[in-house]
Amino acid sequence: MVRKMANRKLIRLSQLKSKLAAENLEEIDWVTFGVIVKKVTPQSANNGRTFSIWRLNDLRDLSQCVSLFLFGDVHKEHWKTDQGTV
Repeated sequence: MVRKMANRKLIRLSQLKSKLAAENLEEIDWVTFGVIVKKVTPQSANNGRTFSIWRLNDLRDLSQCVSLFLFGDVHKEHWKTDQGTV
């Protein structure tokens, strides 16, 4: 993990909103970690394609969640991922 994180900045999910407002994250090599705290049953979009929605949290501030929408190949590959997975 030390090697993978070298020269990268850790931004907690609970800090993401404030960091987006204060910093230009496109110029920073950053990483975040999240736990799937809720999964919505896969749904169909207007175009007929199926997608998933996950709610992620860093377990530091349970009131701060990020919704992640999975489409296309990402949805197909990961929709069965268990709630509680990091």
